[in-house]
Amino acid sequence: MVIKSLKLKNYRNYDLLDLTFDPKTNILYGDNAQGKTNILEALYLSGTTKSHRGTKDRDMIQFGYDESHLETVVEKKGTVFQIDMHLKKNSPKGIAIDKIPIRRASELFGIIHFVFFSPEDLNIIKEGPSGRRRFIDLELSQLDKIYLSNLSNYNRIINQRNSLLKDIYGQENLIETLDIWDMQLAAYGTRILERRREFIEQVNKIISNIHYKLTGGKENITLTYEQSIGNMSLEEALKKNRERDIRMKSTSVGPHRDDLCFLNDGHLDIRKFGSQGQQRTAALSLKLSEIELVKKIIKDTPILLLDDVLSELDKHRQNYLMDSIHDIQTVITCTGLDEFVNHRFSINKIFHIKNGQAVKAN
Repeated sequence: MVIKSLKLKNYRNYDLLDLTFDPKTNILYGDNAQGKTNILEALYLSGTTKSHRGTKDRDMIQFGYDESHLETVVEKKGTVFQIDMHLKKNSPKGIAIDKIPIRRASELFGIIHFVFFSPEDLNIIKEGPSGRRRFIDLELSQLDKIYLSNLSNYNRIINQRNSLLKDIYGQENLIETLDIWDMQLAAYGTRILERRREFIEQVNKIISNIHYKLTGGKENITLTYEQSIGNMSLEEALKKNRERDIRMKSTSVGPHRDDLCFLNDGHLDIRKFGSQGQQRTAALSLKLSEIELVKKIIKDTPILLLDDVLSELDKHRQNYLMDSIHDIQTVITCTGLDEFVNHRFSINKIFHIKNGQAVKAN
């Protein structure tokens, strides 16, 4: 699987952009705030319909315009696909595959698969649980259309339930209508929990060996999924916490409250007690495991987007990362063609990004 080209019009700081990528390693270099990450965002958007930053469509449209257009050409197992995406300020985005409009965004999933790796990902261990849940959701939404559907329905029902909880504060007669939402929430939430636990089991089969090698055989890592409902069913937990939820006007249990735990040698919680080096190594192991798991599931190679990550890693981790991704297409952003890029890694194509312009530099 490779991205062949990307065209942008009125997207972020790009009036017009037309890039052709190499099937191997592509470097986008330039000063900060010139638009390097915007290109990675556009690529990720073209495969997932979402910004990795969580940005709304209207905020990705260039100032002064009502629409922006993205055209991405990808080759997958010998078949070429053209994906067109129109972002609109006041209406939902339009998507077409090979010039044929699609009705649901989920129809796009499965054509392209991206793994996005940014400096923020290196802090996924030490920061709050929302980032760890987002990691699971972003990956599973690309791998599993059923999971995406369940997650979308769950989030919709959570919002409706929370609105009802706020209304109940002044209208207690509405309490009995909670049963309807709780039944649906429990159904979708249980499916999400089951798929997430399965995902963590799959990651564990891969991450232990990667982490062991990264640490020179010194550490073993295990992931565990922490449920806010404990050993109860979600239905039981919602009933038990109903009075609390009414009082707090918010749903206190469910997949939206869960977390991912990283254990070193089976007992040390790296989130709480690991050094910064241990936390970053665990995060790198997690992203490398994601790449390997995707390969295994889709029977193909994903496209890796590295957003200024190499400068955050020491030489040992840089080498391990680059050795691990030699067989997949990679787009890397960096502020300069440092010695470690110029002399130690094989580069196939280089673009200099400046003021919303991309100039081929090799």
